[in-house]
Amino acid sequence: MNFLAHLHLADNSKTNLAANLAGDFAKGNISDHPKALQQGIWLHRQIDSLTDSHELTKELRAAFPSNLQRAAPILIDLAFDHMLAKYWDEYHNQSLAEFAQGAYFAIENTQQLPAKLIDIVPKMKQENWLLAYETPSGLHKAIESVAQRVSKPEIFNGAVKTVKKMDIEIEIAFRTFYPQLMAYSRIWTRQTPSQYL
Repeated sequence: MNFLAHLHLADNSKTNLAANLAGDFAKGNISDHPKALQQGIWLHRQIDSLTDSHELTKELRAAFPSNLQRAAPILIDLAFDHMLAKYWDEYHNQSLAEFAQGAYFAIENTQQLPAKLIDIVPKMKQENWLLAYETPSGLHKAIESVAQRVSKPEIFNGAVKTVKKMDIEIEIAFRTFYPQLMAYSRIWTRQTPSQYL
């Protein structure tokens, strides 16, 4: 899952939005991070673990051509964010535009976030990344942006064209898997280890 899904799942489980997003940037032992962020980081890691190990996502990953196998997990995360944005009204009672602004406000007003997250927040807000996921062009721009930031951008060669071609397979996997993930996120919230609360 990428930024939008993690924020939505935090909202769905009534946990801290910024803390859940911080999980992408918080490395090492959870206890080494600020107490206010620990539950969110823990939940983020549970979400990522299930997403990586679930049969539906493993099958979808395997459907990508061999030259994109290394990039496939990232492409799935980005494409799932696109699917969530595209069908947002089915998953949330607030508009995506309103949710995005609330999320940016929550992130900007949370203390002790990882430096790398703090660094990207102005650009995220200015370019409205969360709302941009709604369109295919926004998804393609996100893929191209990630490709520019990795050490081996060639692993993304042909990614935009492939994701477009696999649109139906991605949508089927998302629509089947994501409601399960929403349910699990609420269960995990109740099962958060006491040291992270």
